[in-house]
Amino acid sequence: MLHPLIPRLHDLGGGFTVRRVLPSVQRQAMGPFVFFDHFGPVTAHPGDNHDVRPHPHIGLATVTYLLEGAMVHRDSTGVVQRIEPGAINWMTAGRGIVHSERTPDDLREVSRTSHGFQLWCALPAAHEDDAPSFAHTPASAIPEVALAGATVRVLVGSAWGVQSPVRTLSPTLYLAITLEAGASIVVPAAAAERGIYSVDADVGVDGDVLPRAQMLVLEEGVEPTIQAPQATRLMVLGGTPLGHRFMVWNFVSSRKERILQAQDDWEAQRFPTVPGETEFIPLPARRP
Repeated sequence: MLHPLIPRLHDLGGGFTVRRVLPSVQRQAMGPFVFFDHFGPVTAHPGDNHDVRPHPHIGLATVTYLLEGAMVHRDSTGVVQRIEPGAINWMTAGRGIVHSERTPDDLREVSRTSHGFQLWCALPAAHEDDAPSFAHTPASAIPEVALAGATVRVLVGSAWGVQSPVRTLSPTLYLAITLEAGASIVVPAAAAERGIYSVDADVGVDGDVLPRAQMLVLEEGVEPTIQAPQATRLMVLGGTPLGHRFMVWNFVSSRKERILQAQDDWEAQRFPTVPGETEFIPLPARRP
């Protein structure tokens, strides 16, 4: 019998709900990934505001992957990037970055669907204070592998003999797999830690059932067969674990005192600003 991680539902405002799988009571991380949000699909209409105002990060990399919709990323390094389905957008916060995620102007007055994932990848302790940066890898640059009844996109890391161009600071795996109804696939032991998440429908895992929108933690070295009675998309994520991280709001660090400093800095508005932005999300009330 499987014991998957069950997401918690979070309303980010305006009816925009996310399924948060990581961190959980049962598990803080999957490889270097310390945060896994699945948002949507949600339909926004003219006048709806699902923008995310400027907010800070330290000690992590955000990894954004869309299935539907579009957003405009702006950050304090001066980057402005439209994010569309199939691309990987990797923002390394390092010692501190501020960014916003807003609806593109050309979509504000039309009905639109948003659906995708945002993950946070912890940085190795030696790189937590690196300079912030942003890397956009377009959908056309992501390698694909065609199998019987399945397509694998190697978003990050390597599998099935192909390597993603996305650069990481530690061994990391992130795959997007599309399965036709009735198809099956064997998930390779391509990372020390791996989790499987089915987006659209329940799937079989070596004869057991993994419900949709829940994450199965795989034992190291096992190569399960995933069966898809209905068409679905799978996300596979993992890599080499980096050890415990402290997490408070948008801040991640191996050092508790660094989290406290980041809180003080955001409260005092000592972080760099995003060009063209005047709003920001205030620091939440501190907990003891």
